Amino acid sequence: MRVSVKKWFNNGDPYVWINAGAVAISMVMVFGLLALIASRGLVHFWAHDVVQAEVEAKNGQVYPIIGELVESEMVSAVQLRDAGYTVPDNAEYMQRNLMKIGNRDITGADFRWVLDASLTKRSYPEDIVVMERREWGNFYGYLKQVKEGDVLIAEGRAAWDEFQARIDRALDIYTEIHDIEKGEIGAINSGMERLRLKQRGYELKGTATAENLLAIKEDRALLDATYQQLQAQLIGLYEKINRDQVVVANMDGTEINVDLAKIVRAYKPNAMSIADKIGFYISKFYEFVSDEPREANTEGGIFPAIFGTVLMVIIMSIIVTPFGVVAAVYLREYANQGAITRIIRIAVNNLAGVPSIVYGVFGLGFFIYFVGSGIDQALFPEALPSPTFGTGGLLWASITLAILTLPVVIVATEEGLSRIPRSIREGSLALGATKAETLWRVILPMASPAMMTGVILAIARAAGEVAPLMLVGVVKLAPSLPLDGNYPYLHLDQKFMHLGFHIYDVGFQSPNVEAARPLVYATSFLLVVVIALLNLSAVSIRNRLREKYKALEM
Repeated sequence: MRVSVKKWFNNGDPYVWINAGAVAISMVMVFGLLALIASRGLVHFWAHDVVQAEVEAKNGQVYPIIGELVESEMVSAVQLRDAGYTVPDNAEYMQRNLMKIGNRDITGADFRWVLDASLTKRSYPEDIVVMERREWGNFYGYLKQVKEGDVLIAEGRAAWDEFQARIDRALDIYTEIHDIEKGEIGAINSGMERLRLKQRGYELKGTATAENLLAIKEDRALLDATYQQLQAQLIGLYEKINRDQVVVANMDGTEINVDLAKIVRAYKPNAMSIADKIGFYISKFYEFVSDEPREANTEGGIFPAIFGTVLMVIIMSIIVTPFGVVAAVYLREYANQGAITRIIRIAVNNLAGVPSIVYGVFGLGFFIYFVGSGIDQALFPEALPSPTFGTGGLLWASITLAILTLPVVIVATEEGLSRIPRSIREGSLALGATKAETLWRVILPMASPAMMTGVILAIARAAGEVAPLMLVGVVKLAPSLPLDGNYPYLHLDQKFMHLGFHIYDVGFQSPNVEAARPLVYATSFLLVVVIALLNLSAVSIRNRLREKYKALEM
């Protein structure tokens, strides 16, 4: 028995089981964390039932309340007594509920904590309406009337169908307005700015001749005429969208008028079937990943942040890959393997451990203040004193993260080069190939899976970085995407949104903490999904390269 146990240890089987157990525990922890984030965030898009009840205040007064039960917790009786609540003498803990009551323009707050014991006469009326608004958050109450201007169109139960039809009409008009303002008028503003810079350039160069200025004047007049036409079209659309109103009653019966132009959607959650709620969930989640944010980033979507994150990672990968590969090839294939080369490798490894904020400070000081300002002086003098590249933007953020991830690519590529047998190099040279041809046609293709490994690690680190981006180009809310239909189409000088910074902003800078919390979880989950998709794309490419050159390694 003793011999068999000793043999078992000598064979290394215990270490295999230990490693397998560690991997299993790590996988359980990772998927458990993802499940926790998903459960806390994705539930936000479900159409929760709305409760109507009466609640007793600290002073004994009873008042009506309407809202969603968001979460519950147990609170000690001592803490509640200190806060002024009436608590039974024999109670040690009592449950309190966080209710989303909405109507922030009336009550001043979206959420309210109430004791579960103080909620009485609970009911779930099917005619309670939830209106998601572009400002002031949700409204909970009852639909009374639909009006067109001062003319009553429908009221009572007949008002709901008319209300839904007019919401759809208002949304179509709003989309048309958005397309004109962001698209056509945005293109005109971009063209006007180019003409201004062109005229300023003529003045600086001393070539502001009458002929040149006349051409600019004609182009500007054409843009002005188009703008006036679009402006007249917008006025008509705004008149159409602002004519409809609804009269709604809040929880205490007070009636208010709400413009349909301010409503995103309206629904009756208590009257919805499971199929209706699933359809609602899909539409809400689609809005989350495809729309722009609103309400201080606590409502709407996060598409600009997704787009900015993916575009920045792609540009970063394009920049870091050639530099990392060239550096690794030189260190492994050309440099003399002496003390200087060892010092360089030590320096590269140490760079991988430098805090990311240091790279952000370097990017701010060198790229923005030095290189960017120099580019503005040399290439964009007509735009000064307004900076073009002398301020944070997509290009400097991508380059900063490329430098941050450069050591990872160098180390991974050099490891791949070191695994290629020397006999393959010698065989290529013996067949008459030059060293450069051997490197380009034999060595680099065989080392390409290792290069992709470095790119995968670089993507994984760069996509989640936030600290350096706060200094070199990321913003809370970007007015437009860095890639659009306006010349030069890819705006490398433009600031952009990022999922990591969006999580930080919503989680720590939002004035409405309770409303922001589920969005922080949902955005975090989406960031993990985006990173996973980017990595899986790179892994797929690496696997194909590995299969392609497997025969050469054998």
